[in-house]
Amino acid sequence: MKKAIIFIATALFTTTMFAQSKNFLDIPYLETHAQVDTMVTPDKIYLNIIIQEKDTKGRVSIEEQENQMAQRLKALGIDLEEQLVIKDASSNFKKYFLRQQEVLKSKQYALLVYSGKELGDVMLALEQLDIANTRIEKTEYSKMDELELELKSKAVKKAMQKADALTKPLGQKVGMAIHIADNSQYYPRYNQAPMMEMKAVSADMGQAQPLDIDFEKIKVETTVNVKFALSN
Repeated sequence: MKKAIIFIATALFTTTMFAQSKNFLDIPYLETHAQVDTMVTPDKIYLNIIIQEKDTKGRVSIEEQENQMAQRLKALGIDLEEQLVIKDASSNFKKYFLRQQEVLKSKQYALLVYSGKELGDVMLALEQLDIANTRIEKTEYSKMDELELELKSKAVKKAMQKADALTKPLGQKVGMAIHIADNSQYYPRYNQAPMMEMKAVSADMGQAQPLDIDFEKIKVETTVNVKFALSN
């Protein structure tokens, strides 16, 4: 008896679920696809800097070069506590012809700047200090989360506009959205090894000017599929 009751209850539940699925499929609907994109300029640029002791008779120590760099960066308005960190400190060994061994120290830093202009100022200052081992490591757009949400909203509105355009000639009306699928790609927060263009350094009365640097913009796009119920 209990088995019969369980069987009947299961059958009723299955029939109800099937009916609900069938009713959903029987609803007249229109599916639209919409994509929006934009280009943004990175506002966080990470510069990798390596300072090494010079293998010369009167070489400058790591500590002295570090202090010189810190002073120049402060003069440019760089917040050392917030924007400069040490990534790695190491020692390299080199053998001389006299079979003596000497330690040549090196330090690696990561510097964060917020614009191409600020980066140009920094690179010029480092060049003047004879610190040439620098490279752009990565760039980032700090408001990526807010931008993605804004683009998703625009994409849904665009899908609605397309649905209106498709149904208007038929005399039908677009109703509520019965299904929304977000098919957007995941965008990493960092753009590794970005391309950049360095324009020529100009000189005015012998005074060098900062580099004018244009960064490759980051493309961000979002895609949605929306099903709208239709009514006459």
